[in-house]
Amino acid sequence: MALANGKKRITFSVAAPAATEVYLVGSFNDWELTRTPMKADGKGTWKAQVMLPPGTYEYRIRVDGVWVDDPSADTYLPNPFGSLNAVREVADSSEMRKAA
Repeated sequence: MALANGKKRITFSVAAPAATEVYLVGSFNDWELTRTPMKADGKGTWKAQVMLPPGTYEYRIRVDGVWVDDPSADTYLPNPFGSLNAVREVADSSEMRKAA
């Protein structure tokens, strides 16, 4: 879904049925640990929606204080901490129309 300002509502999700708190942390929120909480759907999956302009974003997910990988990431890049950041590509609307 694209909006007039060029941003799109992007949904991130992760399965963590035993979790008590889950946060989405990445380049789009200045890597702030608690800025973007994810909400449980009652079925073991946690979700967050973020409005993002087209671009490439690196992120990680924190489940009960532990960094976890997003199995649905577009790709991964090494980070300075010896683990991998997930990568999400957000295409602009004109690119999506060309691909269709």
